[in-house]
Amino acid sequence: MIIKKVKSVQDALKGIKDGMTLMLGGFGLCGIPENAIEELVKLGVKDLTCISNNAGVDDFGLGLLLQNRQIKKMISSYVGENDEFERQMLSGELDVELIPQGTLAERCRAAQAGIPAFYTPAGYGTEVAVGKEFREFKGKMHVMEKAFEADFAIVKAWKGDEAGNLVFKGTARNFNPCMCGAAKITIAEVEELLPVGILDPNFIHIPGIFVQRIFQGEKYEKRIEQRTVRKRDN
Repeated sequence: MIIKKVKSVQDALKGIKDGMTLMLGGFGLCGIPENAIEELVKLGVKDLTCISNNAGVDDFGLGLLLQNRQIKKMISSYVGENDEFERQMLSGELDVELIPQGTLAERCRAAQAGIPAFYTPAGYGTEVAVGKEFREFKGKMHVMEKAFEADFAIVKAWKGDEAGNLVFKGTARNFNPCMCGAAKITIAEVEELLPVGILDPNFIHIPGIFVQRIFQGEKYEKRIEQRTVRKRDN
């Protein structure tokens, strides 16, 4: 049994340098690796290419890295509620590759599965397809999309064990599972880190073979990007 546990977030992020490509799990502010992002801010690494569904909000999540000018390029499917992201994109300070959300997920999954490329009809005839190869399947044109090539994937799970097995909770499952094993090194931060053998194998979502480092995070804020509630009935 290989033990993947590391003592701290500092140990987990060892080896991350300027100019690297990082995958970061989560959707909006749901299921993001809060501790790892805060540590990336402290490390001050710059010229990063970040692959994430969106970039959080101005003062939380990846928004912190944007404020600190640490991100050179964002690969996302949604600008979201982040005003600084929008400003940097429109001013040309930030290189942005906006792609369909399903394509983003599949490019992660392809990298995880070792598939170099795949065809999808999403984006054909639009700016998304410019410069890419096409092919017709059953009378419908498809665009060839390539799997991501990232240095690190950083994900957040609800529970994990020292062998790297992961369990996600609710909607925080989102992009996290498909990023595990999709980069050279996968780092998982979890709310609760358990000894090997405690997790029920029938409820493990990602086996430890996809994870190289795991640590227990702390002080999770779990912010809600926009909370909308129904008016009370009088």
